[in-house]
Amino acid sequence: MNEPVSRRAAIQAGTVIALAGTLPFEAAAQEPKRQVWEGYTDQLSYAPGDEVKLHLSSSVPKLRFSVVRGGSGFPPYPAEGEIAGAAVQPIPKDASSHGCGWPVAHKFKLPADTASGYYAVICHEPDKNAGLAAAFFIVRPKEPGKNAKILIQLATNTYNAYTNWGGYSLYAYHGRHKVQGRRVSFDRPITSQFGRWEDPFTKWAEKAGYALDYCANSDLEFRPELLKKYKLVLSVGHDEYWSAPMRDALETYITNGGNVAFFSGNTCCWQVRTESEGRALACWKQNFGDDPVYKTGDHKTLSSAWSHYLLNRPENTLTGVGFLWGGYHRSHGQFMDGSGAFTTHRPDHWLFAGTDLKRGSTFGANLPGYKVVGYECDGCELTWKDGLPFPTCGDGTPKNFEVLATAPARWHPDDAEWYEKWQKGRTGNAVVGTYTRGGTVVTVGTTDWSFGLRANDANVARITKNVLDRLS
Repeated sequence: MNEPVSRRAAIQAGTVIALAGTLPFEAAAQEPKRQVWEGYTDQLSYAPGDEVKLHLSSSVPKLRFSVVRGGSGFPPYPAEGEIAGAAVQPIPKDASSHGCGWPVAHKFKLPADTASGYYAVICHEPDKNAGLAAAFFIVRPKEPGKNAKILIQLATNTYNAYTNWGGYSLYAYHGRHKVQGRRVSFDRPITSQFGRWEDPFTKWAEKAGYALDYCANSDLEFRPELLKKYKLVLSVGHDEYWSAPMRDALETYITNGGNVAFFSGNTCCWQVRTESEGRALACWKQNFGDDPVYKTGDHKTLSSAWSHYLLNRPENTLTGVGFLWGGYHRSHGQFMDGSGAFTTHRPDHWLFAGTDLKRGSTFGANLPGYKVVGYECDGCELTWKDGLPFPTCGDGTPKNFEVLATAPARWHPDDAEWYEKWQKGRTGNAVVGTYTRGGTVVTVGTTDWSFGLRANDANVARITKNVLDRLS
């Protein structure tokens, strides 16, 4: 028997896949080449004891596979086996929007004691140990809330939105002929972003002794009863695409006393509509006038920016902050020489307990390459009094929202100027802050917070610990 590929090698391999075409840079603006093997599972998340169906295309007829858990890697998942009779499958013309329709290449049943987590299916040739991820899935807890009081919902909608496999994503920069898709299917090989943002967070948290249960974005929509079993729900990294039922469920959870921590940025920026029983997402974005919902006059589910005036439901009312008053830092040509650090404004707040931060102190940019303020950031409209920032609350930010730290951020004109209510040239901020409405909500206003945990930044780690300890 060949030795299964190691967890570290598997996650590193998965990260390479995850980064290809994930971010909107010209270097990635091309349709990805087909891999030796690639696939998808029939569901995004499963419960222990469920059967996983793997839809696979492979130029190698016989494969070995291992199933590898992300995060700390423990408890390990022992499954491995062989896939015989694999074959290259065709790519339908509408694969990106309506899926591949490939046959099931292999089935396996999850043991009843499978730990909740993110799992990658790693394939390799029978005589080789090295492999690459062919697909991923999430295992929900067998008994929600029994062994963990923290639920992390992974940004699977965002993974799909950025995937251009089959020709199109929800972006034009790497779409075929630079065309932007309006519907994306989960029934195709999906480019996971877990390795970039969520894996460093879950690895740190589990090694620090925090028990986490996992679910997919869509579980908030289709299994909202999960939420009431937890003290704290987490959003980590790049959690950009939310459906109305997802948001409704989480806002109800907060109103009823549940706590949420958004260790993420660009969060809940675009509304999507779930279709095909959760296997596809529709989003018309800046082309909202072409959305069939637009013509009905009822714009509650208009698939555009949540902060668009026709929707009138800015993400600020959920997270406290939003992308309209944030933007980019060290990305998209904005603040490319920025420090990547937050400036502290209210160091006596419980969020900063145990740190050495003072008013005006900076944190989060200790090591080169690991800056916590970066890529995409969320903020709110601010007014300054005696050198301290306060929310104006004119953008939907709750009246009891406290601004604890900020860093400058700005939109790129190509992103902003389609919106007729955009104030050209506006500079915003990434904002760390918190408010209470039944439960407590904390936001860090940046996609790259987990980079500080990867770099062992003492202040970032302590702030994260304070949040998890107090709210869970």
